[in-house]
Amino acid sequence: MVCGQPGAGFQELNRKTGQREIWLPFLMNPIEFKMTKTQAGAANVLALEGHLNALSAPELEAVVETLLASDTKRLIFECSALQYASSAGLRIFVMAVKRLKATGGSCAFAGLTPPVNAVFEMSGFLEVMEVYPGLEEATG
Repeated sequence: MVCGQPGAGFQELNRKTGQREIWLPFLMNPIEFKMTKTQAGAANVLALEGHLNALSAPELEAVVETLLASDTKRLIFECSALQYASSAGLRIFVMAVKRLKATGGSCAFAGLTPPVNAVFEMSGFLEVMEVYPGLEEATG
């Protein structure tokens, strides 16, 4: 009896043992997450690539915390190569926006891919966060 498709993050009954097995292919073959920090005028730019999820979020959080501790006033997340953002990633985005606003700074998002744009739309972020079509508009 199959409760889902193996390899798609579902459960399957192992017929030999009678136990349910959980298939989590993203943990077995994690999709890479890359981050590149650059400067655009007075803004710090973090270009994000790949999947931002519970496994990769701590890496981004550490970099964002370092930037916020260094008195950053403008942070731009460049997302044109970001394929996925989970709630763990969204939490970091919200934290950055709130902390920068509290200190008179600002945070923006540039070049959202269609899947990330859909997540921003469903979560209401498009209405409350600075979102630009590309990096040039975000820095201009």
